[in-house]
Amino acid sequence: MFEVQRGREFRRDRLAVIRCSGFAVLLSLSLSLVLGAGCGRGSDDDDDTLADDDDTLADDDDTLADDDDSADDDDSTVSPAGPCNGHVDLCDRPFDQVALPATHNSMSNDAAGWLVPNQNYGITRQLQDGVRGLMLDTHYWNDDLYLCHSSCSLGSQLLVEGLAEVRDFMEQNPREVLVIIFQDGISAADTATAFDAVGLEPFLHGQMAGESWPTLGAMIDLGRRLVVTAESGAPPPPWYHHAWDLYFDTPYDFWSVGDFSCEVNRGQAGNDLFLVNHWLGPLSSSGNAQTANAWSVLNQRVEDCRAVHQRIPNLVAVDFYDYGDLFQVVDSLNGVWP
Repeated sequence: MFEVQRGREFRRDRLAVIRCSGFAVLLSLSLSLVLGAGCGRGSDDDDDTLADDDDTLADDDDTLADDDDSADDDDSTVSPAGPCNGHVDLCDRPFDQVALPATHNSMSNDAAGWLVPNQNYGITRQLQDGVRGLMLDTHYWNDDLYLCHSSCSLGSQLLVEGLAEVRDFMEQNPREVLVIIFQDGISAADTATAFDAVGLEPFLHGQMAGESWPTLGAMIDLGRRLVVTAESGAPPPPWYHHAWDLYFDTPYDFWSVGDFSCEVNRGQAGNDLFLVNHWLGPLSSSGNAQTANAWSVLNQRVEDCRAVHQRIPNLVAVDFYDYGDLFQVVDSLNGVWP
């Protein structure tokens, strides 16, 4: 009885094993079919993907080829990184062959409440509007360094504040070259201290006597794109040039349009740079500026001066620059307008 029972149990166990084995086989076959089909499709997809990747690589190669073409284009065409003082055509010109619009007594402005101002707006607005030459007067006052005209009681600005406006503009506009001419009532050393205090030293260009001027593009590439001169002072430091070693200028006391002349006032006519002073007195006024800065008057004046001295005026300085046609006249001098 015991053996029969054991035989039955053995048969049941064996059948169970067979059934399980069969199920396992079927399951295995099913999985193989599924996985095999999946793997087959996956392999095809992978091949396609690889093919796509190859195509992508081919595209990348094409892109590289395009980049090479671009490099070839750059080699064959001289193309600066951008305009210099607003015009690509000026990038390859030496500094002494470029005209710049300038303002007389630049710090003296109506917006800041100066009495008898020479300009409507302050330094920042002037630079934003396109002025590239600043004529600034420095003074000792209240135990500090100030920008004032004649008397600081008529209006004043701390020198470091005015220079900080210049620095901010230069940092925000890395392709602009600027000029400052100081009517200096303070020492070169104190002026240098103010420049260092606001971080302008890295922008300063030092011109060695007898050397050719760099192009605007070269000055921009080097970052040395601020030229500073002083009417009384001289080096050191080497960037603090004596104005009349570099410039010669016209007279500046004119009471009527008929009085304008191109005679040499200060400096030598053979100097590198030419300053045209162009405003009417005895006191500055918007009415005088509208007359003096009109195209028919200002353009005729600078063209007359160019003809007399056989060279381009490098600075054209006016009162109330926002009246009249200063910028158009300077562009015409540079041959970039109209």
